[in-house]
Amino acid sequence: MSSCPYCNEVITGRSDKKYCSPYCKSAYHYRQSKQKESSLFRTIDQHLKNNRRLLKLYNKAGKATVRKATLLAEGFVPKYFTHYWKAQNGNLYLFCYEYGFMEVKENDALKYVLITWQNYMERSGET
Repeated sequence: MSSCPYCNEVITGRSDKKYCSPYCKSAYHYRQSKQKESSLFRTIDQHLKNNRRLLKLYNKAGKATVRKATLLAEGFVPKYFTHYWKAQNGNLYLFCYEYGFMEVKENDALKYVLITWQNYMERSGET
C-alpha cells in the first residue's frame, strides 16, 4: 500500500490513487506551486492586488488625496494598472480594478488623487 505524499496517511481505494483525499491533493499542489519561482504573471498579479488593496485603504469616501511617498512606502507600484480613464478635462486616471489614481503636484509635493470607478465613466472614453 502507498501513502499520501501530503499527510503520509495510508491510501485506500484504487490501486493508482495518489492522495488520500481531495483536500490533500489540493494542498499538496498548492504547496508545490508556492515553492516554485514566481512567474511573471504571478508577480504582476501580486502587484495589482497590492495596489488595489492600498488604493481601497486610502480611499474610503470615493475621492481622496494622499502623498505619493506614503503609498510608495507601503509597496504601491504605479506602473502596474489594469486600465485607464481620460476625463473630459484631459486628466488621465490609471486604475487597479475599480480604484483609480492620478499623480498631481500640490504645494511642491507629489500626491495621488484617488477615485473610485463610477458608472458614467463607461460612456466617456474608458479604454
